[in-house]
Amino acid sequence: MVARNETSNALRMRIDQAVWHGGWFVVAAVAAVVSSFGDAESNVGGALAVASLPGAAGIVLRWRAGPVIRSGLLGLWAVTAVAAVVLSGGLTGPLVSWLLMPLVAASVLGGANPLARGAVLAAISAGAVGLVEAGGLSPADSHIHPWISLFAVASAGAAVAEALLLVKTSEARQRARLARERRVAERFLAAQPCLVLSLSADGAIIHSAGPVFEPLPAHALAGPFNGLSEESAALDRALRTALSEGRAEVGFAPRGAPGGWIVAVLYQTDGGVIASLRDASDGRAREAALEQAANDAEALNAGKSRFLANMSHELRTPLNAVVGFSDIMRSQMFGPLSEKYAEYAALIHESGGHLLDLINDVLDLSKVEAQRYELSREPFDAREAVSAALRLVRVQADVAGIRLRGVLPPAALRIDADRRALKQIVLNLLSNALKFTPSGGSVDVALRAEGDDLVIAVVDTGVGISPTDLERLGNPYEQGGEAEQKAMGTGLGLSLVRAFAELHGGKMSVVSVLGDGTTVVVRLPVVLPTRRGEAAPLRVAGAMGDNVIAFNPHR
Repeated sequence: MVARNETSNALRMRIDQAVWHGGWFVVAAVAAVVSSFGDAESNVGGALAVASLPGAAGIVLRWRAGPVIRSGLLGLWAVTAVAAVVLSGGLTGPLVSWLLMPLVAASVLGGANPLARGAVLAAISAGAVGLVEAGGLSPADSHIHPWISLFAVASAGAAVAEALLLVKTSEARQRARLARERRVAERFLAAQPCLVLSLSADGAIIHSAGPVFEPLPAHALAGPFNGLSEESAALDRALRTALSEGRAEVGFAPRGAPGGWIVAVLYQTDGGVIASLRDASDGRAREAALEQAANDAEALNAGKSRFLANMSHELRTPLNAVVGFSDIMRSQMFGPLSEKYAEYAALIHESGGHLLDLINDVLDLSKVEAQRYELSREPFDAREAVSAALRLVRVQADVAGIRLRGVLPPAALRIDADRRALKQIVLNLLSNALKFTPSGGSVDVALRAEGDDLVIAVVDTGVGISPTDLERLGNPYEQGGEAEQKAMGTGLGLSLVRAFAELHGGKMSVVSVLGDGTTVVVRLPVVLPTRRGEAAPLRVAGAMGDNVIAFNPHR
């Protein structure tokens, strides 16, 4: 819309200029013809004909915009004015008033500093005529009629009047265009949701446009920008940042409305700053509600963890009794049982033991989440915990037809850690590996020291873990694999491994390819100084005896 208006104004201006040049051409040409018929021996007819040339050129050339054409026309006005005055008798001739025509034409054509350029050209033209007369080159004309002087003054005056009218018309059009653009801009700003402020370099509010939303009272716009909030220092910093870096953003509570929240984006402009303000109160309220909900959920989860941690004795004691008495009945310690009762006692013992393991995992994780799990650290040989875990799963591996190997150092590996936690780490990793490894596969556990770190690696040739499941594993109650594999546990094994590792200041990492097995590596900074820097050979602890082999725990 604005571009179309600018094009229309420019076209009307060129039409007006072409009409002005056409009027000059007609008047000068008619006067030249009349003068030539009146006295063929006079030079005035030729002078008038020369003076009409810039009018004819202006009719054609003003349809083309540009500073080059404008400058060319002004130069033609100056040259023809000099020629006309010289031909008509010089500075004492009747056409001397036409030396002002370059100044008049400059005001009509416009451009940069038109009056100054026109005045310079008029002065140069007058000087040129004076030089011609001083050199005796100006021809004398004794056939000049008195009406020529009157005509020259009248035509020059008419040209000046028409030029002034064109200038005033052009200025009026420009003011009207600016007023239209201002109205369009104000309507646009009023329709958008932001309040736009024009600020001076010292922070004074010069102008405002757009809606004044509720948290910000309208009377606040009468003061400085930093007066919009109690935190005036923050607004001052944002203003300085915008002036130095070109842009700044700041959020603040409006003065007198601490529950509201406004976000202002500031942009540097020539000599000041433009600030765009939007009401972010609803968003801040939603953030506060979400934060409160998150805190409530965290408190609820912590309460759950504390409850389970506090219930450890109440849950374990009766379950231990069930497991113990069922074991006595299964072993028929106080007399024989019928075959059916013996079978039931075995099932009770097996189910109670499985349930006790699951409860122990849940309670251990609850203690960790409730930050009530305390490590019982002591110096011991790390091989003992790994060997104990291997013994516990050996029968399970043999029944499943899976080759189980332990790669342990031949010398003692002294560490300072929680013995039970380390055993639980290895046991959970081995149980997971056996669960996901088919018959005929293998599960290997390696133990070694790397500087201060104890490295435990469990490698299996099982079904592997898909990338989707791999992202979730290690989070509480998350499981991978098929439905029958998920039914074999609670999804706490890897969560406990990670929790125990982090309690020791270590970490757990899992690498797996679906269909190609899984490698889990746990690094704990628990090796005692006597073992630092040693690189003892590794030893296999398996059913076929002890053999020193090379083993890479980072497969």
